[in-house]
Amino acid sequence: MKIGGFQKTSLLDYPKEISAIIWTVGCDFRCPFCYNKDLVLDNVENIPKEEIFAFLKKRRGLLDGLVISGGEPLMQKDIVQFAEKVKKLGYLIKIDTNGMYPEKLKELIDKKLVDYIAMDVKAPKNKYDNLTGVKTNIKKIGESIEIIKNSNIDYEFKTTFAPGLLGKQDIIDIAKWLEGSKRYYLQQFKSDAPLISSKLQNVEPYSRDELIETLNDIKPYFENCEVRGI
Repeated sequence: MKIGGFQKTSLLDYPKEISAIIWTVGCDFRCPFCYNKDLVLDNVENIPKEEIFAFLKKRRGLLDGLVISGGEPLMQKDIVQFAEKVKKLGYLIKIDTNGMYPEKLKELIDKKLVDYIAMDVKAPKNKYDNLTGVKTNIKKIGESIEIIKNSNIDYEFKTTFAPGLLGKQDIIDIAKWLEGSKRYYLQQFKSDAPLISSKLQNVEPYSRDELIETLNDIKPYFENCEVRGI
């Protein structure tokens, strides 16, 4: 496991649970709006996993779970073994993923090593390459969506509403793709950290009114649908 970030306590990142967070290094996407640039490009100092486990052992009974984010956690070759050790310590695990590793996702679910999944759905199918900055295997994205929806694991889908890259109709198209999903978050774009694309650094986010208007158009497609980040 290449770990490039560690937060000891969070009340926000794992719904209804007190968690710690680790961020893994590396990602196969180059989303222009990504604000974890240093993690994606491996410009961070690695944190030994032994340090993470020592902390988790000490915090048993005080923390509920561990969030494994990135980067893209499912790129890590030993993610399954790492998750097994975390579960043996009695923790819930939330995984953040971009959906490009359905086989690894299914393995974690089948082995009961994940309790909550948050998947970023970057764009409607016809715009995926633009939003990821690479040639994307959309079939794998679709497989991950179906695995998550058909599992007994709690989950959410989310999309960053990046101006100039996505418009309201794009979000509606995503909603139609994900129709019937349990939970979907429309996320506010932010540029208060170095982004993969410097061209977006000074772009104004959509207004609160624009976000709420879009939210109201897509609410019927989901059991629960909210805006995050405003």
